Amino acid sequence: MRDVLEQLRAEVTPILRDSELPGVAIAAYIDGRLALETSIGDRDLQRTVPLPVNAPFYIYSVTKTLIAAAILHQVKAGLLDLDAPIQQYWPDFPVDTPISLRQILSHTSGLPDYGGLPAYHKAVKVSPGFPWSVQDYLNVAHTHGLLFEPGTGWSYSNIGYLALKTLLEQTTGRSLQKILDALFFRPLELAHTFVAASLVDAADLTPGYTRALDGDELVNMAPRYHPGWVSHGVVVSTAAELAAMIDALFTGQILDLSLVEQMAHPVHSLGAHPPLQNVGCGLGLFMDTDSPYGQVAGHSGGGPGYSTAAFHFSSLAGSPTTIAAATNQEGNNVGVDVAYAAARALAGA
Repeated sequence: MRDVLEQLRAEVTPILRDSELPGVAIAAYIDGRLALETSIGDRDLQRTVPLPVNAPFYIYSVTKTLIAAAILHQVKAGLLDLDAPIQQYWPDFPVDTPISLRQILSHTSGLPDYGGLPAYHKAVKVSPGFPWSVQDYLNVAHTHGLLFEPGTGWSYSNIGYLALKTLLEQTTGRSLQKILDALFFRPLELAHTFVAASLVDAADLTPGYTRALDGDELVNMAPRYHPGWVSHGVVVSTAAELAAMIDALFTGQILDLSLVEQMAHPVHSLGAHPPLQNVGCGLGLFMDTDSPYGQVAGHSGGGPGYSTAAFHFSSLAGSPTTIAAATNQEGNNVGVDVAYAAARALAGA
C-alpha cells in the first residue's frame, strides 16, 4: 500500500499545484471493501493544517445520482413510471409540454437551467445566506420555457432534478433526507452523511474556498453559502462515505442491478472530455464509454468551495473499484482529474 500512496501522491500533487488548490480527500473501495482512505494537501490556505481524511464536503451534483436511484426505487415499487410524463403525477407542473421522467433523468427534457443566469449569480453574491425558493427556481422553467422538444436534444438541467426531488417528496410524503436515509445512509451505516437544509447544518463542513462570493478574494464559503442555492438539495459526506454509496449502488446493495444497468446505459453522447475518453449520459450517471478500465460510471459535482467526483470502474487492475475525491476549493472538474489520477495509481500498483 505504501507504493500505491507514493504513486498516488506523485499523480495528484501536480494537479493540486497546477489548479492552486489546498487539498483533496480520496477514498477507494476495491472488491466491495474500503481499501484506501487518504488526503493530500492542507485544510487551510496558509498550508499549516493537513486536510483530514474524513473531512466533510458538499458533494454537490453527485447528489443527482442518489436522487436518480431514489426515483428508480419508486419505479421498482410501482409508484412511478419512467416513461410517464411528470404532469401525470404533478398536474400543476410549470411546463405544459409532456416530459417523461426518463427524459428529465437523462437531461434530454429540454428544461432550462439557472446556472448561466446573471440574476442567479448576483443573488448568490448579494445574499449568500438567503437562497431562492423552490417556486423561484420553477419560475425559471415557466418563464424561459423549453430549450427544445423533449427527447430531441441534450442540456444539463438542475431544474430537472429539482422537479424529480419535489416529485419524490410529493409521492412518498417524506423529505429528501428521510428518503435517502432509508435508501442509502442507514443501510450503509454512514455516520457523516446527510442532506443539508440550513446554514446550521453546514456548521461542521470543512472550509471550502471560493471566489464566487467576494470577487477575486478567496474566502471560506461554509458559514455563508446556504445549501438552498443547490436547488435539488445537496448531500454532505466524506470521501469514504461517498465512495461507499456509489460502490453499494453498483454492487446491487441499493437497487436491483437491472435498474442500475438502466441508469448506466448511455442515451446521449457528449464526446471526449478528458480525462474521460468518451462521455455518455445515462439516468443520473455519466459514463466513460471508451475507458481502458472496463465500464466506468459515476458523477462529478462542483460549486462554491468544493469539486467532487465519484466513479465506479468495473475492472481496475482486475477488480471492481469505486473512487471518490473531494477538493476544498472549487476547480474546473478537478475532482474528476483527481479520481482518474487515483485510478492510474491503483492500476499501476
